[in-house]
Amino acid sequence: MPSPFPGMDPYLEGSLWTSVHTQLGVEIQRQLMPLLRPRYIALTNERFVIATAEDEEPGAVIYPDLAVADLPSATAWSASADAAPAPMLATTVMPRTHSQISVEIRDAGERKLVTDIEILSTASKLYEGRAEYIARRNRLLLSPAHLMEIDLLRIGKRVPMRKPLPDQPYFVLVSRVERRPVTEIWPVSLDMPLPTVPVPLLAGDADVMLDLQRAFSNVYDLAGYELAVDYSRPPEQPLSPADAAWAKARLESWAGGAG
Repeated sequence: MPSPFPGMDPYLEGSLWTSVHTQLGVEIQRQLMPLLRPRYIALTNERFVIATAEDEEPGAVIYPDLAVADLPSATAWSASADAAPAPMLATTVMPRTHSQISVEIRDAGERKLVTDIEILSTASKLYEGRAEYIARRNRLLLSPAHLMEIDLLRIGKRVPMRKPLPDQPYFVLVSRVERRPVTEIWPVSLDMPLPTVPVPLLAGDADVMLDLQRAFSNVYDLAGYELAVDYSRPPEQPLSPADAAWAKARLESWAGGAG
């Protein structure tokens, strides 16, 4: 069953995003490969960003800040009768790994990186993970490779630009080697389908087109996300009052049609 939303589904921006994020990378690779061969190949690449609970978005901390427990007898703690039990138990902040998916378009002969397609994650937009991503982004911007960034998350900071990006929930950005620092930008509102965007290749070769809406719809349908989402409740990442009212009307219409 298709998503009730015409473009990005805001209900997938929370705990389900890790799954969506991974599958979207695979679907983009699958869509592009017939357009790229035999001169280019598209490879999915998974990196891991280490963050701590202190770095997470609100509500994402798994462990309680403090736990005080009834302490067992000293013999339960140590074989030594002289060992005193700790007067308090508390949980430490544990590092967590977050997956960051990209699709790399490489020259089939020399395997040289031609275009890097980054699908942004919560880790790449928040705290330590953002700093790591920006460092990678800077290296790419100074390289002879094109860069595409797909930002389908409202949480976290946008990529740095000379002037602030418009107030829209989602963006696709394309930085071509020959046009830098000028960047092509597709702002996407909640009521819009995701765009079809050009993927630049080596000089002399025409762009190939990436239909992001088709990629997202295929991921949604094949994974059966309508079964994983409770559309009767607000999304995990809250919407603005105006967008929440629009989404409520949209879901009511969708539920009526489904029934």
